[in-house]
Amino acid sequence: MEVAEFRKRGKEMVDYIADYLEQIESRQVYPDVEPGYLRPLIPDSAPQEGETFEDVLKDVERVIMPGVTHWHSPYFFAYFPTAGSYPAFLADMLCGAIGCIGFSWAASPACTELETVMLDWLGKMIGLPEQFLAGIKGEGGGVIQSTASEATLMALLAARTKVTRRLQSENPNLTEAEIISRMVAYASDQAHSSVERAGLISGVRMKKIQSDEKFEARGPALKKTLEEDKAEGLIPIFLCATLGTTASCAFDNLMELGPICNAENMWMHVDSAYAGSAFICPEFRYLMKGIEFADSFNFNPHKWLLVNFDCSAFWVKKRSDLIGAFKIDPVYLQYDQQNSGLVTDYRHWQIPLGRRFRSLKMWFVFRMYGVKGLQEYIRKHVRLAREFKTLVRQDERFEICAKVVLGLVCFRLKGSNQLNKDLLRAINNIKKIHLVPSCLGDTFVLRFAICARTVESHHVKFAWKHIAAIATELLKPKESNNNEI
Repeated sequence: MEVAEFRKRGKEMVDYIADYLEQIESRQVYPDVEPGYLRPLIPDSAPQEGETFEDVLKDVERVIMPGVTHWHSPYFFAYFPTAGSYPAFLADMLCGAIGCIGFSWAASPACTELETVMLDWLGKMIGLPEQFLAGIKGEGGGVIQSTASEATLMALLAARTKVTRRLQSENPNLTEAEIISRMVAYASDQAHSSVERAGLISGVRMKKIQSDEKFEARGPALKKTLEEDKAEGLIPIFLCATLGTTASCAFDNLMELGPICNAENMWMHVDSAYAGSAFICPEFRYLMKGIEFADSFNFNPHKWLLVNFDCSAFWVKKRSDLIGAFKIDPVYLQYDQQNSGLVTDYRHWQIPLGRRFRSLKMWFVFRMYGVKGLQEYIRKHVRLAREFKTLVRQDERFEICAKVVLGLVCFRLKGSNQLNKDLLRAINNIKKIHLVPSCLGDTFVLRFAICARTVESHHVKFAWKHIAAIATELLKPKESNNNEI
């Protein structure tokens, strides 16, 4: 494909994308396909001769779209939002065209420097303490990770290295293996599964702190566990606190947890993958009270801040803790030694070497929406969640199962777990809307998350009417067996 055809086909693709998003409401939100549906629809091997763009685009509808779950549909209420906006899509096109691999400042100075500034912009937007910002001479700073899972793993690995070096400096006879074998990290029993996985990857045992009746991790539970573990000779090194849990959007108590971590010289990482976007609104910043005690903080603009995947914002108070754990400098990655120490090389802040120009998406979105536009977007979703909560409460057959703070409503039919599993199965089998469940303790609940950029009140009302109608069918008395003696 030469430039003239690229210009033509590029315009056609933009039109296709615009039509897809504009008409997405008419598409069934969840596909009808069965596992393995795609293989019979395409050849067993790649074509020997090139095919036309028209043929490829035609097969997008024939092959791809039948198997797509439409996350941007206003009838998608599952998981959490996946952000998307036209400015972000345009920036991603430019990112792909520039094609730099920004592992170092020299590899593409704009890629590095824009990212540093955008993370400072975003940190200021959500009210992060100044220690987390790079500024001109700050000790902290932010970096874009692929996901919150990577951010948690990076924080845990940095904590592991920091503690290992400290203990070996105090006692040179201690081996790294001996120290790591006694290390222990902590997270709430409501923390995302990626936290447990970080423990598996790092080789650090992970213990769960029991949450309270509001599904929040509290100081007394952590303190009790720490005392027990230290009495057994274990070395507490890390706590992952959550602001906005996946199951119920609960918020761990940083004001209780933070001072304990600081006193015990433990790294406190705060995972706010979903809820963090809401902190751009001043009225929701009370939810991050105590963030000043944290060593690192993360949230995903690609969930709820109109910046499409992947874009996970991760800040540390002392970037030297992160760089010190991961810095490896082979000759082929070195450049002007005179600038050594004066520039940021983000390869030392992440697991992979390569990285894309993801800050372009943030720059486009922040400038074209403005802080006020982004705030109104968050507030609209919160209003819609509260509208759904009101509809649920008006039906005495249902109950709300957790406090509704932001855009998630946990609800269920009053009755058994099996009844609610049947309700969810019926909802998703009909495929007019899409929901997923969670468990709060032993209770099976349905999650209703406000997700799509285009969702409006009438979509929420339709969803509730649909759910209520299915519930009515489920609750109908079983016909009696006329053959009973």
